[in-house]
Order: sequence, then C-alpha cells, then structure tokens
Amino acid sequence: MNIAILLFDEMTVLDAIGPYDVLRQVPGWEVSFVGKERGEVRSEDGGLGLIADEALADRTEADILLVPGGAGTRALCEDEAVLDWVRVLDRATKWTTSVCTGSSVLAAAGLLHDRRASGHWIYLDELREHGADPVGGRWVEDGKYLTAAGVSAGIDMALHLVGLEAGPEVAQAIQLGIEYDPQPPFDAGSPEKAPAALVDAVRAFELS
Repeated sequence: MNIAILLFDEMTVLDAIGPYDVLRQVPGWEVSFVGKERGEVRSEDGGLGLIADEALADRTEADILLVPGGAGTRALCEDEAVLDWVRVLDRATKWTTSVCTGSSVLAAAGLLHDRRASGHWIYLDELREHGADPVGGRWVEDGKYLTAAGVSAGIDMALHLVGLEAGPEVAQAIQLGIEYDPQPPFDAGSPEKAPAALVDAVRAFELS
C-alpha cells in the first residue's frame, strides 16, 4: 500500500499524525506527505511545522489518500488545484479517507455526493451543502470512502482500515504497540455526552 497524506497550512496536526503512526507500522506500507509545494506547512496556531516531501505534481496516484482537517480546509474547499488533485488520486485509490473537516474537502471535490459521511460534529452540516449525507459517528464507511470524526477519531479509522486490509491481528498488534487504550478522565468527548452548556461554549468558540 502506498499512502499519500495531504499537508497544508492551518491543519490540525493530530488529524494527520494519528493515522500516520498507525499506517506506517504495517509491513510493506509506505506513507508520503504531500503539499501544494514541497517544504514546511504550519499548524492551526502556527506553533508546529511539518514537512511535505512531495508537491502535488510529484504524486499522481496512491492506494490510500488521507485528507486531514483543520481551519485550513476552508481555503482548500475553494482551491481548484487541490480539488483537482484529490479527484485525480481518487480515480485509482483503493481507499479515499479523511479526518475531521477533511471530509469537507472530499465533499467539495464531488466525491461524497449521495454518500454517508462523518466529520467534526460542529461542521457536519457543511457536508450536506455538497450533497453528502452527514450521519456523524466515529467513522463512516461508504464504498471506498472512510470519513472520520474530529481529530482523535482518525486513529480509530486508521486501525479499522488496517484491520480491513491487513487483518484484525495486525491492527490489534499496532493498537497494542502504540498502547491505544483510551481511558479519558472525563466523559465529554461527544456532543451527546458533554453538558449542553459546554457544547454551546465549544461551538461558539469554534465558529467565532
């Protein structure tokens, strides 16, 4: 499997690095980081840089495409060069995947029309604007499209993908190796579980 992970300015870093740390451990799988140009991109707050080793023009096919989310996806959804690249890679992918608002990029490229999809809970309605069916959930599989909810859900989605392609034993071995055994101190990780006032506050902050 050859995996292309899109990097861009104002991305949420864990959206990319969480799945990367799962997918890179499958024997024989190779992961590449691709940006509009080669070089550094910066996280949403500018505090962390990642390096794209390939430009869009360098990468014309992949078995798996992963589009992370973050504030920068707003610009990507209107960037025809990026959307065209996503469409080109999608023609030959076995799996086209996203994390968080990365699903908005897939939808803007026309890939999720009439398909069930997930994404960050605050921005699910944006998917409907592009003809997708935003059902939410930790991850959603519809055909070859795997869309994950916000940030940490990318790890779950990546483990699910490894289980499908390399078998549950490999996925479980990776899960054990990275000691992915979530036991958060609070049970507020979804809008269905968090106090209503907190949900409203987080929504207002994200949309401000």
